[in-house]
Amino acid sequence: MRTLIAGIGALGGTMATRAVSAGVPVWLATRTAESARALRSSGLRVSGIGGAAAASGIQVAALEEYRGESFDLVVLATKAHDALESAPFLSSLLSPGGTLLCVQNGGVSQILSARLGSTVVLGGLSNLGATMVEPGIYEQRNAGHLLIGELASGLSERAANVARTLSPAIETRVTANMRGAVWAKLLLNCSVTTLGAIAARTMRQCIASSTGKEVFRRTYDEALSVALASGTRLERMIVEPIPGEDYGAWIEQVIAGYGDVKPLMLQDFEKGRRTEIDFINGYVAQVGEEIGVPVPMNTAVTELVHRIEQGQLQPAPARLDELSLRLSS
Repeated sequence: MRTLIAGIGALGGTMATRAVSAGVPVWLATRTAESARALRSSGLRVSGIGGAAAASGIQVAALEEYRGESFDLVVLATKAHDALESAPFLSSLLSPGGTLLCVQNGGVSQILSARLGSTVVLGGLSNLGATMVEPGIYEQRNAGHLLIGELASGLSERAANVARTLSPAIETRVTANMRGAVWAKLLLNCSVTTLGAIAARTMRQCIASSTGKEVFRRTYDEALSVALASGTRLERMIVEPIPGEDYGAWIEQVIAGYGDVKPLMLQDFEKGRRTEIDFINGYVAQVGEEIGVPVPMNTAVTELVHRIEQGQLQPAPARLDELSLRLSS
């Protein structure tokens, strides 16, 4: 399966390094010709969980330079906004029956499936913890895996073939309920990742205050209501998506999985990068409004993140107090 990995950041770079070092033929696409030249010169290296690996003599070029090429599989591993912008061009590179695999968080795969068609787009999620130390150098921080599947639900030979292709680079599993998995992870991204980012805290620190507990619960419960009202059959991810009667025990499970992780969105704030908020809480707010489910907390969170992005506010614990007060007034 002729494969192109578009986006050589933390996830794409880690996958690419392990794929090339395992002898899997892949082509790599970067945003600019300059970054492609740098990677051809330096090669790729990954360390951490899974062992060290290196790749030299890599086939990498700027995305536009692949015009006219043909691939059976394109792995879209860019940030969400870049994914929406580049997906039409990338889909033009697919051979007949080819697949565009989206591995972004939030609603990206569902948005692209609606635009390009479910026969083109295959859904994917990663729980691989990886960071890009610098271009071409990556650190893998957990023994994560890639979960893929048809967004229309059900198992397919296409998903099985993609899993076989990528498994030498990253453990790849197939689910018959990809939509349910996307929403289950989205629930946690909305409440854990985003709230930790605006408070500049880990979840364990956020949940230590009564305000943090309240804002977390309202954000999560809203997103859960939207997911269920949209007809989604939720898939278990780190925890059961629907808290049971023992809410305290459920929260402890969430903390065990995410409690001490620095949110990626907070790293975006610190580096002055655009966040993916419109595809996380913003996506929940959009779907909620479309189907008539009240979404005041997720709407307020989205607006607050945009104000931080614009430099009007700074991430701080007081942001959680502001959310609580705004929605109780």
